[in-house]
Amino acid sequence: MEKLPALVRETPSKIVLLLIDGLGGIPHPASGKTELESARKPNLDALAGKSTLGLLQPVGPGITPGSAPGHFGLFGYDPLKYDVGRGVLEALGIDFEPLPGDVAARGNFCTLDERGNIRDRRAGRLSNEECARLCQKLSTIALEGVQLFVQPVKEHRFVVVFRGSGLQSELSDSDPQKEGLAPVEVKPLAPGARATARLANRFIAEARALLRGEKTANMVLLRGFSRVPSLPSMSELFRLRPAAIASYPMYRGLAMLVGMTVLPTGPGLAYSLDTLAQNWARHDFFFVHVKEADAAGEDGDFDGKVRVIEEVDGQLPRVLDLKPDVLVVTGDHSTPALLKGHSWHPVPFLLYSSTCRPDGIAEFGERACGRGALGVIPSLHVLPLALAHAGKLVKYGA
Repeated sequence: MEKLPALVRETPSKIVLLLIDGLGGIPHPASGKTELESARKPNLDALAGKSTLGLLQPVGPGITPGSAPGHFGLFGYDPLKYDVGRGVLEALGIDFEPLPGDVAARGNFCTLDERGNIRDRRAGRLSNEECARLCQKLSTIALEGVQLFVQPVKEHRFVVVFRGSGLQSELSDSDPQKEGLAPVEVKPLAPGARATARLANRFIAEARALLRGEKTANMVLLRGFSRVPSLPSMSELFRLRPAAIASYPMYRGLAMLVGMTVLPTGPGLAYSLDTLAQNWARHDFFFVHVKEADAAGEDGDFDGKVRVIEEVDGQLPRVLDLKPDVLVVTGDHSTPALLKGHSWHPVPFLLYSSTCRPDGIAEFGERACGRGALGVIPSLHVLPLALAHAGKLVKYGA
């Protein structure tokens, strides 16, 4: 992969990465089928018959990826080399620009039961208006020696940014990422981070006191403490003019971090595809993000995730009408509804172009992709394959 940038050439060909967040699943015991296998998706199945299929390993066998490493691999960045915390991604995604010394954390409003254990990690997925009200409340917290910013993101999500001298981001999460457990203390993961850990725990304690009277969102969970990293852009590495079409802030932040132009769009795939068509002439790589499948999976809503996949299938002809030179359909990770969270299972992958060798398997699903010619490959290999099929790579060696 280190040799790849030297092989890239600019061409007018266009690549679309249609990313269905949390796409992969595991079979439902009643039907023996995953969400993707259960969905009625004639367009995706027909496209699969003309494509090369496989399964993607986002990070490595048995490793459950977060959203950042799941996306970084697909963008051509080694997720084991570039480890970026969620906090700074959320901040960038809402157009908050952290300064070099700032430490940002992703926050969830959550619901604690009478014993102090987490009953709902997402506080019932609050409205955006309620999140903004609660963030205003938390903005009254004052911590000695630091400036504090508490900004709403979407639904139950918010960002907290600590600004001051000597802050460190090497901190553990307060979110156990499992319901039925109590929030945990933020701990320093490096000797110089003890003071920052105390500040984070002080913020959490003050937040709990302020939220005590709230019916649903009576506590906060923090994770992904991080600072702004320095990354080479996709334009520098791969000579692309990349654009991102994503409505959720974190994914906008991911795209900004690798130098994509983040295009304005509305909620839902129909708006995203309007944006895609309107900007088709300006870019040669498009990242189109569909969040709702992941949200349904995390909520344990098997049928809801099926419906999202069917909605994507219904919109797929609009993408094909633009005649992309390469179309990749995949996910960043698996989010089985039966597990209510991310998992380590390989992700279905489809690559369509005029130069691919079709597998002739007219079905897009986990087991069908497992029979594909590509087998199980790292997500890091997706971009080189897309570049090659788009005619953007020259020969290596004599």
